[in-house]
Parts: sequence; C-alpha cells; structure tokens
Amino acid sequence: MTTAPTTTQLPPAGVYTIDPVHSTVGFVVRHLVAAKVRGQFNEFNGTITVGETLEASKAEATVQAASITTNNEMRDNHLKSGDFLEIETYPTLSFTSTALRAKGTDRFELTGELTIKGVTKTVTFDLEYLGSGTGMAPGSTVVGFEARTEIDRRDFGVNFEGALENGTVVVSNKVTIELAVEASKA
Repeated sequence: MTTAPTTTQLPPAGVYTIDPVHSTVGFVVRHLVAAKVRGQFNEFNGTITVGETLEASKAEATVQAASITTNNEMRDNHLKSGDFLEIETYPTLSFTSTALRAKGTDRFELTGELTIKGVTKTVTFDLEYLGSGTGMAPGSTVVGFEARTEIDRRDFGVNFEGALENGTVVVSNKVTIELAVEASKA
C-alpha cells in the first residue's frame, strides 16, 4: 500500500488585508515562574500576498506599541516604559517575511525579520493555514491563519532584569508570540 503524496494547500492568489477586528496579535510570558501572563496589541495592520508559489508569497505587518494591553493598567504602563517597549522612542513593532516553507498540506514555516525597539532579528513562525471562504462583503474572499514563535526579549533590547530577593525572576526572558489572523481581498 502506498501513500499518496501530500500537496501544499495555498489560499487563492492575491493580496489580502489583515482584518484587525477579527485578528489577534498576542503574547504569553511567565511571571514569577508560577503563572503565565497573556497580553495583546489592539492596533495593527498588514497584508498577506499569496502568490502562485510559496516563493512568491509574503506577509508584512506593523503593530502600534502603545496599544499593548494585559488588562492591568499599572502593568501596561510599565510595559510601555523604557524598561520594556519604550513606546515614545519606538512607537511600532514590525514584521516582514523573507521565506515560506511547507511542512505539510496546511502547515508552514514563515521566516522573516521582526523589529522590536529598533532591533531587527530573524524569527520563524510555525504557521497553520485554517482555510478560505466567502467574505461578508460582496465578492470578497477571506483566509485564516494561526502562527506561533518564541523569542528571547533580551535579543531585542528589552532588558528588564527584575528579581525578588530570593533570585526568582519577575518576568521570563522567553516570550511566546501568538497570532490569529483573518484577512480578506475584494
């Protein structure tokens, strides 16, 4: 018995605009080793260009740093300060893809340049294509994706080193970035 080769599934070709109302740019970080704090950015925009091939496909997005929220005003203000994002000097975070590789029919590796606090590093997201369908606007098509990666915040100049007297780190250096994206084209 032979298994049929799997083919990579791509959405219909075209340029899709990210819908911020139906998308999430989130993150997870450990606090005091015991808990995970979740947050998100509420203001962002971007496009996904689906080409006829993986090599012709790309994505780019910009996030407004001041739109960060963790549902705690005091913590949010600290995250906006020089200890973390320094939003007065660095008002945006950005991502521009450089490569897309198939890992199965609906799974991909999306590699690109992530910029935080003016520092640009290459990161790779594990990307899942959720599907496409008819949008709410007449003649529109929507696509859905989820993506995840982990970064070390210190690589981007986010060097807050808070610790308790016993040495317990207040905030982990590892940050998980989680994206849930709906995008549409006319």
